[in-house]
Amino acid sequence: QVQLVESGGGSVQAGGSLRLSCTASGRTFSNYTMGWFRQAPGKEREFVAAISCRSGSTTYFAKSVTGRVTISRDNAKNTVDLQMNSLKPEDTAVYYCAAGSGSRCWVVTGDSNSYGYWGQGTQVTVSS
Repeated sequence: QVQLVESGGGSVQAGGSLRLSCTASGRTFSNYTMGWFRQAPGKEREFVAAISCRSGSTTYFAKSVTGRVTISRDNAKNTVDLQMNSLKPEDTAVYYCAAGSGSRCWVVTGDSNSYGYWGQGTQVTVSS
């Protein structure tokens, strides 16, 4: 089992930045692919970014955030961070941290079915 807790959400004006953090507890954090997803009101949950296990040498981003978002992990602290820059009103959503449940943790994917553990989410609101 892995427990995930997100933090860092809030309200910001368009063009601003936010850094979300996810802290994991439980089993060996470094063995998990980690991802961020988001869900806006009335919309389905969508993929944002993912990072591979261990060194985190592989990252993957949704087209909608490429160039504006970075993802990083600190295995010593059991954290994965999402740095979001040049925020837009359409980035407004609840952001969820997720840990992959598959054995091939070096493969990063935007498929939510590949993530077996989820946090409770943190709200991000971007005003125009």
